[in-house]
Amino acid sequence: MANQFIHQEYLVAGNNFNSAGSASEAVKSTLKKMGVASSDIRRVAIAMYEGEINMVIHAGGGIALVDIYYDKINILLNDKGKGIADLEKAMQPGYSTAPEEVQRLGFGAGMGLPNMKKYADVFDIQSEVGVGTTVKMTIYFG
Repeated sequence: MANQFIHQEYLVAGNNFNSAGSASEAVKSTLKKMGVASSDIRRVAIAMYEGEINMVIHAGGGIALVDIYYDKINILLNDKGKGIADLEKAMQPGYSTAPEEVQRLGFGAGMGLPNMKKYADVFDIQSEVGVGTTVKMTIYFG
C-alpha cells in the first residue's frame, strides 16, 4: 500500500485569474474521494492554491506535479518566470511585488510563500533570477 500512489499534472495558466485554483480544487476533490481528513485537505488546498496564484501573478504560469500517497502528498510547483531576487524578503508576511492592478483584484497580499511554508510539513524553495522558481512541499496526513 505504501508504494501505491496517484500522480497528477496540471498546467497553470499565467495571468488567468478565472482558472486560478483549478489544480488545487482538483487535488482537493481527489483527496476527498480518498477519505483524507478534512483538516489535511484544508492544509493541502491552501498551500497549493497559494503556489498556483504565485505562478499566475508572477511567473506567466507553470506546472504543478502532485504525487498522492496513502499517508502524504508531495507537490512540486515549477515555473520559468523571472525568479525571486530576494527570497528572504519574499518569505516575510505582507511583502509583495504583485502589481497594483492585481492587488486591486484581491490578490498579491504577500502571504503566498509564508502560507505555503506554514501549511506544509516540508517546504523547499529554489529560485534563480531570469530562470524561474521551484517549490517542493510535502504534507503528511494524520
